[in-house]
Amino acid sequence: MTLILFYVCLVLLYSLVSKRLERTIITAPALFAGAGIALVLTTPLLGELQADRKTFLLIAEIGLVLTLFTDGCRINLRVLRGNEKLPVRLLGLGMLPSLALGAVGALWLVPQLSVLEACIVAAILVPTDAGLGEVVVNSPQVPTRIRQALSVEAGLNDGMAVPFLMLFIALAEAGSQGAGRVLTRFLIEQLGYGAFIGLLIGGVGGWLLGHAKRRGWMADSIQQLGLVTLPLLCVVVSEHFGASMFIAAYVAGLAVQPGFKEAAEHSVEFTESWGRLVNFFVFFLFGIMVTTAWKDFTLPIVLYAVLSLTVVRMVPVAVALLGTRLSPATVLFTGWFGPRGLASIVLGLVYLEKASHTPGTATIRLMVMATVLLSIFAHGFSTLPGISLYARKVRCLDSGAPELLALEELGSCG
Repeated sequence: MTLILFYVCLVLLYSLVSKRLERTIITAPALFAGAGIALVLTTPLLGELQADRKTFLLIAEIGLVLTLFTDGCRINLRVLRGNEKLPVRLLGLGMLPSLALGAVGALWLVPQLSVLEACIVAAILVPTDAGLGEVVVNSPQVPTRIRQALSVEAGLNDGMAVPFLMLFIALAEAGSQGAGRVLTRFLIEQLGYGAFIGLLIGGVGGWLLGHAKRRGWMADSIQQLGLVTLPLLCVVVSEHFGASMFIAAYVAGLAVQPGFKEAAEHSVEFTESWGRLVNFFVFFLFGIMVTTAWKDFTLPIVLYAVLSLTVVRMVPVAVALLGTRLSPATVLFTGWFGPRGLASIVLGLVYLEKASHTPGTATIRLMVMATVLLSIFAHGFSTLPGISLYARKVRCLDSGAPELLALEELGSCG
């Protein structure tokens, strides 16, 4: 209970000074992670943390499930198709090369990893975090087009990373079963069942919510609550059938839109209020966990963290943006602000739970922790200075620069 008490008091304190913190380099993830670190350094809580590991994992999984469901609800295909397809470029031409570079970098710096273990590291660390980059995507100093591209990328790449991670874990644990059999089982159970469960729950749930609203049966104040039950149903049903709750939640977010047009509005409302309690707790938990690990950070692991946030992210982004006529400042800004946070923490916990007996587990855990820790503080502390510097560059651009093209805002599900 000590952890919960400390966390609740911290949330209260944060809420009291949140407006003032917006004008500083201290972001919410940095605050909560830093508080977790400080708590362990001053209080012996390791026994309690170990006892509640299953509970922590469940909370973290629910946090990512809610995020993935919201991401699915918010997808607007017109946004993805228009305006030279910046989000599509970042997700397609940027994400897959980042995955490959991340695996190559892991093998180069930590050669004791197997190829599949290197791919697992890359898959855990490839998704970017909209929460860590919240100040960037909400800043009016950053052109709307660039803000939206970063927001859409962060909103979708965590869902896209999940199948890769689950596949690599399944293959790493295959052993004598053979890759073909494992791949078939993965496609059927994880992807197939997960997508079917999400499609069924999202489609039927969306139709029921929409029908109840049109008939006037559902109070406006309860719509948000009804919507939130859908990703939670995905968790319960997926666990029963051995499917991926993350894939189910993401597909459910997509499937709910046709029947319930207000899905984006209400899911975002929930995520930006109650959902933050879960997400901040994950960062708080991460701060606690990392204090038991950082003494084992070796030079190759730290170098990989730096490589992951720079070359592995920025080179594929630069290649993906070739031909868009965006300025070098925009390419650099977009490449740097791809922080690793909630998704990487949760996917790392999922890996530890599902594949804790693979030879490279301890090393993978350290690599993920080092990268996320560096990202929380490096991206957090560089956000306001980076925005100010980039804004000065933007003011020098011609009025017809591609960064300044008008663009519809994200959020409509029509």
